[in-house]
Amino acid sequence: MNIRRAEDTDRAAIWRILEPTIRAGETYPCPRDMSREDAFAYWFAPAHTVFVAEADGEVLGSYYLKANSTAGGSHVANCGYMTGPWAWGRGVARAMCMDSFAQAKARGYRAMQFNLVISTNAAAVHLWQSCGMEIVGKLAGAFAHPHLGDVDAFVMYRRL
Repeated sequence: MNIRRAEDTDRAAIWRILEPTIRAGETYPCPRDMSREDAFAYWFAPAHTVFVAEADGEVLGSYYLKANSTAGGSHVANCGYMTGPWAWGRGVARAMCMDSFAQAKARGYRAMQFNLVISTNAAAVHLWQSCGMEIVGKLAGAFAHPHLGDVDAFVMYRRL
């Protein structure tokens, strides 16, 4: 698997990854009816550095890296990750997570924080923990799940 900076020519492949997750509304805090243009404005925000994971020339996942906060908190990184449903279970998210740690460290960040990991997304919670992230906070009922109602979300953290 190759992970590299995203290019403009990757946008169609990235939308193919973002759209099913956004439409499902179960694991990511975006409006389920978010337009392609709004999704790109979010994913490719000026403060984000966007990467793609590819194998055999096919883009399987994407993540962005940014500062979690400003000023005194700017040494902590934050990322958002999405993997295409057809690529689940192939190690794409793990590879992107480990790459994001290396990219963050190379940029001078000293820690990584995930602000809203949905508790019902058991696969992601387990994966992030296996990558060294710790649950440092629980936000009771912080995510409006489309089928389960209000569910908890976790704040996860790891020093780099």
